[in-house]
Amino acid sequence: MNTLKLVARNITRRKGRFVFTLLGIAIGMAAFVALLALGGGMRAEIQTQARAMGASLIVTPTDWCTFDQISIFTGEPLPASLPLDVLEQIRDIDGIFAAPYLTQASAINMNPVAVIGIETATMMEFSGWEMAEGQYFDSDAERSIILGADIANQFDLEVGQEIPIRGESFPIIGILEPVGNLDDLGVYLPIPVVQEAFEIEDNISYIGVQVDNLENIEAYRAAILDRVNVAVSSDEQLLESVLAILGSVEVTLQAIAGISLIAASFGIINTMMTAIYERRREIGILRSIGSKRADIFKIFMLESAVYGLLGGIVGSIIGVLASTFGAPFIMSGFDQIMKGATPEASIEPMTIVLAIGLSMTIAILAGLYPAYKAANLTPVEAISYE
Repeated sequence: MNTLKLVARNITRRKGRFVFTLLGIAIGMAAFVALLALGGGMRAEIQTQARAMGASLIVTPTDWCTFDQISIFTGEPLPASLPLDVLEQIRDIDGIFAAPYLTQASAINMNPVAVIGIETATMMEFSGWEMAEGQYFDSDAERSIILGADIANQFDLEVGQEIPIRGESFPIIGILEPVGNLDDLGVYLPIPVVQEAFEIEDNISYIGVQVDNLENIEAYRAAILDRVNVAVSSDEQLLESVLAILGSVEVTLQAIAGISLIAASFGIINTMMTAIYERRREIGILRSIGSKRADIFKIFMLESAVYGLLGGIVGSIIGVLASTFGAPFIMSGFDQIMKGATPEASIEPMTIVLAIGLSMTIAILAGLYPAYKAANLTPVEAISYE
């Protein structure tokens, strides 16, 4: 008896049933693969944004919640509740380079944008900016605007045009070179100008801190905490907070995909149980010519494994195609959460191996009961079945 030929013949005997059972597994696996690929792409984009921040430590008010801290990554407007005099106390610590930020909400053509107050003397060096067009600020008193590259392209803005903010029009004097992070979406003015426009007295949103020696970052953090009453987080800690939230979302989505896989496993059980009743005489003949219960069990288990293997392969292909070509549509709202982010699906070979392995495992588990039932049919009972 050629077991593999027998298995191939049996699973394709009812082609319609074979196709629909296979599709049940493939769709579940496609959802699983696509969600893993898209989740991996979002993780990679968040990590890229974090590395591009330029700050090793972030100093914030003590009353900020986790959402406020995460908003530094997402580019949202932030409360202005950190006294500006904190900045000088932090700068008195050796080995620290600090830059203040004041982030407020405004709009261009009815579209929300972030207006960011900066200290003009330090920001070019702190962020590594270069001018693409126009010129940089002359002083903190200059009532003019510098735009990030993406915000200028998005609204087709040029040097010399004006942007109204809180009832006053500010001329655009420069546009930055692209830097590949949230800086590309900023509308920048000197901090005193933003404070005046938004009626904020001597407060800022947060302070970015660069240190001379990253190996001693905890020592710098402790030195800041000893000097002023603030909260100090490393860029890695903020990143972990964002990724923890993303991880919760990923688990939820994968659980939904898992439900479809469980439903597919019941499809396999139904297919295999139906096959037992249709092939009782065949099972009886095999038993009567010397096949053992283990042989019958093996045949049905192989059939289940083939469903899992083929379903995993087909599902992985569909999942890869869906995540690759569907990412721009599926993630269209992601840049509203992470301003300036352009995540792409991240497909790793191990994801495909995991998907196929999981598909086969589920199919094999689903085939255990039908295989057991088939193996326990007696020759007389099976042959006498009409």
